[in-house]
Amino acid sequence: MQKDLLVYMNGSFVERSKATVSVFDHGLLYGDGVFEGIRAYNGIVFKLDEHIARLYDSAKVLRLQLPVSPHEMAERVLETLRKNRLRDAYIRLVVTRGPGDMGVDPANCVDPTLVIIAEPMATVLGPREPKVVHLIVSTVRRDAVDATTHEIKSLNYLNSILAKIEANNVGADDAILLDRRGFVSEASVTNLFIVKNGKLATPSSAAGILHGITRARVIKLCDDLGLEVQERDVTPFEVFTADEVFLVGTKSEIVAVGMLGDVKIGSATAGPVTRKLVKEFSKLVQRPEEGTPIYGAERVRA
Repeated sequence: MQKDLLVYMNGSFVERSKATVSVFDHGLLYGDGVFEGIRAYNGIVFKLDEHIARLYDSAKVLRLQLPVSPHEMAERVLETLRKNRLRDAYIRLVVTRGPGDMGVDPANCVDPTLVIIAEPMATVLGPREPKVVHLIVSTVRRDAVDATTHEIKSLNYLNSILAKIEANNVGADDAILLDRRGFVSEASVTNLFIVKNGKLATPSSAAGILHGITRARVIKLCDDLGLEVQERDVTPFEVFTADEVFLVGTKSEIVAVGMLGDVKIGSATAGPVTRKLVKEFSKLVQRPEEGTPIYGAERVRA
């Protein structure tokens, strides 16, 4: 990893070793903040505007006033990539409530903390064999939509961390979380799709899922390819008996599920639908119309 990577901190660029926040920051004390994970492919920031819009939606629900406009926020992401001379990268955009006191009341926090981290990251997509993972069904239930819902991309990921610990304890790669009704929600940090008899299904908002940017683009890609996708309740039975199961997310992209617990999913490898989507998705992420160029002409204001 580059030693000279710079981190954007509240209007300035600092060396990553010097990028710090106050111990009184509500993001540290209470997980009070929002974030986005974003990818850049060959000089194109994939779905940057959609990520920025989701950040502002999350902040709106938390009544967190973001310090700059959406356009300015996007520009700061691009500036961070330029400062670090990156074309293929993973970007972490974080906004916390900012420093306050030891109390939970957010009214005592005056100035939000804005952090943008970018580091080089190559894609796992392309002509290589799709990654295949082993999952379990976690005993941890996904937070309900009327609680600390994961529709908000907040800094509180304890729900996912507990599920991941369960997976680690049995040597699995990750875990599927169910909602409080017993329907499938998602994996710890990725959305889930099943394939049965050539038709696809993915859990709907009712299951407390994150409204994934990659998920939305995969659904559109399926439509473009003539593949039917239903957004609906999905039962654990349907996952166990699916022909194919795959996960999608910004950082992990598209990965196949080979095993769920001790049950083989399909052939325990990436199936034909998953392979087709990996192939086509790897093409579209670098298209200029799918994102925002890091270098070149100045962005046109919306």
